Amino acid sequence: MKIFNYTFYVSRDEIDFNGHVHNVTYLSWMIEAATKHSESVGAGHEVCLTYGGIWVAKSHHIEYKKPAFENDVLQMKTWIEDIGKIASTRSYEISRIEDGTIVCEGATEWVFVDSETMRPKKIPDEILAAFI
Repeated sequence: MKIFNYTFYVSRDEIDFNGHVHNVTYLSWMIEAATKHSESVGAGHEVCLTYGGIWVAKSHHIEYKKPAFENDVLQMKTWIEDIGKIASTRSYEISRIEDGTIVCEGATEWVFVDSETMRPKKIPDEILAAFI
């Protein structure tokens, strides 16, 4: 599957009382990466709505490898690990640009659901094709 990546800086607002990136921030970054990737391949939220569906998270897994700090320059990589009829698994890797250290890895299981009933719905072929 296609890897999507981008670079960003750690802001002061993302630092916790221990002086490193707050654990919850990593989840926010993962969701942001999923959104950016989907939009970049033409399968963003608005496009999904035209097919009567949206993506919802079923589960998240985050493994913190090393701390990240204010002003670190990080690279986010994300890709679709697996995609089926109604769900997909998206993987994430966040590394520090300066030394290449992987600071976090994660995965989210996303389920495509009907935007009105919130019941699982078959992923449209057009959406599948965008990620392959």
